[in-house]
Amino acid sequence: MTSHYLGTTHSVDNQPVALENYNLFRADRALQEAVVREGAAWAQQDLVDFGRLAGLPATIALGFDANHYKPELRTHDRYGHRIDQINFHPAYHELMRIAIENGLHSSPWQSPGAGAHVARAAKYYLHTQVEAAHGCPITMTFAAIPALQHQPDLLAAYGPKIIANTYDPRNVPDGQKQGLTIGMAMTEKQGGSDVRSNSTRAYPVGQRGPGQAYELVGHKWFVSAPMCDAFLVLAQTEGGLSCFFLPRWRPDGTKNELQIQQLKQKMGNVANASSETELRGALAWMVGEEGRGVRTIIEMVAMTRYDCMIGSSSGMRQAAAQAIHHAQNRAAFGSRLSEQPLMQNVLADLAIENEAAMTLTMRVARSMDQQDNEHERLLSRIATPVGKYWICKRTPNHAYEAMEVIGGTGTMDTHITARLFRESPINAIWEGSGNVQCLDILRALQKEPEVLAAYFTEVERAQGADKRLDASIQKLKQQFAAGGDAETLQYRARSMADQMALTLQAALLVQHAPTAVADAFCAGRLGGQEGLNYGTLPRGVDTKTIIERAAPNE
Repeated sequence: MTSHYLGTTHSVDNQPVALENYNLFRADRALQEAVVREGAAWAQQDLVDFGRLAGLPATIALGFDANHYKPELRTHDRYGHRIDQINFHPAYHELMRIAIENGLHSSPWQSPGAGAHVARAAKYYLHTQVEAAHGCPITMTFAAIPALQHQPDLLAAYGPKIIANTYDPRNVPDGQKQGLTIGMAMTEKQGGSDVRSNSTRAYPVGQRGPGQAYELVGHKWFVSAPMCDAFLVLAQTEGGLSCFFLPRWRPDGTKNELQIQQLKQKMGNVANASSETELRGALAWMVGEEGRGVRTIIEMVAMTRYDCMIGSSSGMRQAAAQAIHHAQNRAAFGSRLSEQPLMQNVLADLAIENEAAMTLTMRVARSMDQQDNEHERLLSRIATPVGKYWICKRTPNHAYEAMEVIGGTGTMDTHITARLFRESPINAIWEGSGNVQCLDILRALQKEPEVLAAYFTEVERAQGADKRLDASIQKLKQQFAAGGDAETLQYRARSMADQMALTLQAALLVQHAPTAVADAFCAGRLGGQEGLNYGTLPRGVDTKTIIERAAPNE
């Protein structure tokens, strides 16, 4: 006799299926247009193939596993030997393999040319939607090449393996590997972003100067991806703060004296190990001029800051896609969520924020491809700190709003939006917080006043197309004309950076985006409503067209 109590208690309905089995590139109209517009149309088929890979359930699952199973530090082996090894879940290594075999760490250095940075940025934008934390060592490896160009002998010795599309996670000397990853160690506990206060000392083994061997003694407060094969490190010498190349293993095959003290317990970026380390006579070689360490390593920092723009824009895209997918497949109060006016306001607002961020990011990528053009060089110099400041700072609230669209399910670790939210503050804080970016904007204006002319040349290309944009350009010109002493400029640096970012994004959208997107952005960001919550677009905005454009549908 069958018991009635063993029957099914309920059926699952009105719940969206997981957003998977889709092509992230083909489902992103704005990105496809940007790739062509900014000079990388030749990469479209590669991006289509990569977008398909990124949307597979098995690939998406890698992101969840890499974050669920945290990295674990083993300082010693079973016999008491110091090994300083971090063990990762296989999912992390698979994500690293995909990234490196697809050139996300080096493609513009392997094959420089028109659209190289644009194509790499687009692929990185797709990949970090799957999982962002492992992007840290990918970015640092990518960014190391410009810094190592200050020391040609080291670049010649290590460069070919750094740019190779080979991932080797083994804890062995670099001579036994075909591919290397590179990290960075600048921050110390007493100074943070004020790296000139670093106390780590470098002592020459023999002769002093560029390319010579030193032993480093000190403590580094925040070393991300400490399993990298080598690091660019700042340390004090007799001639001042200098940059060094420090491998994890010495040339004789013995372990270098870089000792991991503990792993950081972070709110986000969980799949990536971050650590405190001690340098106890670690062997390293000077990169660039003695006493010019900041100037040398800033080449690396500039590239990592740009990647923060890509990563935050990518997080926005995944958040907006998840919110729209949910709203299109769930009903409440008698109709689908995506058909309800208030929800349409929220979804459209999330979509235009993402498109504006991606559009600015890809425009900067084109500038990086054209550094021999003076306008492009100057534009990238000012637009990178402006974009890093604004895009990364806008991401946390964007991630939260997307999570709220999904509701309680979105706060669970089984849903990607919870991870997007925890990850969202990272890029705004790392590689120079908001204040640091604003000070860098002021520094650029002081050292190269021409950057301001390049900025206005860029935004004025859209002049006359939208009265709100014209007014914003004029307001910004008046702010700069007012000038002021250093203290006054610093005090209002954030408001100036805000306006610069919004005006530049609006100018790009007015020129390149559909009318519905550009009009909504100007109305919602330049129409006197700056700073209001998402979902407060004024009446008259074509929300349906915006949502349809941003929906993750191929």
